[in-house]
Amino acid sequence: MTGTTPPDVTSARSGQAGRHAGPPEVPPGRPRRRGRADRAGTDDGAGPSRRRIPLPVLLLVLLALLLLTAAWALTLGQADISVARLGASAAHHLCAGVGLGGCPADPLTRVQDAIVWQGRAPRVVAAAATGAGLAVAGAVMQALTRNPLADPYLLGVSSGASVGAVLVLVLGLTAALPVAAFVGALAALVITLALATGRGGGLSPGRTVLAGVAVAQAASAVVSFVIVWSATGDSYREVLSWLMGSFGGATWPDALVAAGAAVVVGAVLAAQGRTLDAFTFGDVSAASLGVAVTRARWALLTAAALLTGLLVSVAGSIGFVGLVMPHAVRFLVGPRHHRLLPVAALAGATFLLLADTAARSLFEPRELPVGILTAAIGAPVFAVLLRRRAAS
Repeated sequence: MTGTTPPDVTSARSGQAGRHAGPPEVPPGRPRRRGRADRAGTDDGAGPSRRRIPLPVLLLVLLALLLLTAAWALTLGQADISVARLGASAAHHLCAGVGLGGCPADPLTRVQDAIVWQGRAPRVVAAAATGAGLAVAGAVMQALTRNPLADPYLLGVSSGASVGAVLVLVLGLTAALPVAAFVGALAALVITLALATGRGGGLSPGRTVLAGVAVAQAASAVVSFVIVWSATGDSYREVLSWLMGSFGGATWPDALVAAGAAVVVGAVLAAQGRTLDAFTFGDVSAASLGVAVTRARWALLTAAALLTGLLVSVAGSIGFVGLVMPHAVRFLVGPRHHRLLPVAALAGATFLLLADTAARSLFEPRELPVGILTAAIGAPVFAVLLRRRAAS
């Protein structure tokens, strides 16, 4: 995890240091030499001191950008539908849904109405909710493991969820898909942490990623075996497309599952910003600040696994969103999680919505799995992070 110390932790440490050593003496009349902390600045513990956009303003801007992106995505496709007609149709459905009289007529034909509100709209909602949830889960895992390379995909959580989801799909138990995905995600997380935990109970950041890669590869092998053994005909292509991440078959129930998971579990995780700040500086620092380290880590990781499992049950395994978005957002708001998590959620929603729109539009009428585009963007970012860690 990059970034500097939040003010609460800084004050705790500085208080301890002051009791033991105290500040250095500076001869009278001699200018005090600026230290590293002075040069770095302490603006919200986020690195060099500079003017930042107020959080409410930034959230409103990102929310407006997300809504504009969603409206644009609803108009794209073979059916020619302008933004004005889309807005009039939305007003018609909203008025009719509320039960008001004198509603404006729907400017769309029955076919166009079905294309927009039964095909594109649930897809847009599912993509935005999935992007938001994966970004939040990635930021939480990076804080709890103290590893900037951690995200649900690299820690094997997404692959574990895929194992559970594929098994119930093969057995025809579609209704159990969210539960199976969560159980698979949680099992993969437990195995990863068990492999990464040392004798003293400490969690090594390097071992965590290596264990996650091993678990992810083992889960991928299980998924491949199940597909090769059981899939026939076109089902092989469908399952493979789902595993690479796709919103092509998203329905309103899928969208509601993704949106509910992102809002409810995301809000629970966002409320733990101070605890996540404490974990950023290690277990000892977190314990000194009053955090029950083991219990808090497992509770937050379980919540992150639940969020990931529900999202994977809707969209498949989409990698690198949880890795890229937290790092991009830290440049804007710094490392403190009460600012980072809501901004990362909105940024992740817009990012994955744009990626899904590109995936279905670039090679129309053919459609790419959105996981291909996120991997094409995330892999170079992952390489840059590795180089920065090697250099440091």
